[in-house]
Amino acid sequence: MSQSVMIKSNKYGINLVLDPNIPFVELLKDVIEKFKASEKFFKNAELAISFEGRKLSEEEENRIIEAITENTTIQILCIVQNGSEQEAVMKQQIEYYQAVQQQFMNANTGSGDFYRGTLRSGQVIESESSVTIIGDVNPGAKIISQGNIVILGALKGNAHAGSAGDRNCFIFALDMNPIQIQIGDLIAKSPDKEKTRKHLLRREKVQTAESQIAVARDGNIYIEPVTKDILNRM
Repeated sequence: MSQSVMIKSNKYGINLVLDPNIPFVELLKDVIEKFKASEKFFKNAELAISFEGRKLSEEEENRIIEAITENTTIQILCIVQNGSEQEAVMKQQIEYYQAVQQQFMNANTGSGDFYRGTLRSGQVIESESSVTIIGDVNPGAKIISQGNIVILGALKGNAHAGSAGDRNCFIFALDMNPIQIQIGDLIAKSPDKEKTRKHLLRREKVQTAESQIAVARDGNIYIEPVTKDILNRM
């Protein structure tokens, strides 16, 4: 197997050491090969990721993340900058995500539906209750739910919560960058400037409240950071 990609792992994430010299297209194939070979070891893992050995553009980072998530059951939660405190930062971020996930999954207990995997352009999920997506919702994909929508990944497509007309529902995403969201009969579209947003959360320093929630209030839709106070009210 090619040594252009090496995986250094710890309890909370993985560091990819990448060959700086081979063409990116070949490197991407080697990433897929490497992770397929390691599928049993990382099965269903939720991890932070960092990169070493090669300077990558944002687009290249995104393509590597997509290659991993599309060919394995790994869920990449965030990107962490490589450094001496890397494992500590990964630990804090994973614990933060796990706490957020548990809180919103508890809010969706009962008859809620679950879907694991990335929704690609053209795919539509409809639910008569609340729905939790463990993965990303790409541009061109759509979720329609009569209850709440919880996306444990990035929302980059369309989402409609409270589709039967309930404005009390919410839409939550670890990375909120939708084309359009709707709660009840209220609709909001992202401005053009949002297209410059990062694909995944990038962690140079420990941060909180990067996840966001969309709620309807006073006839408008508001997208707000997820704070401890909001979680306690769930």
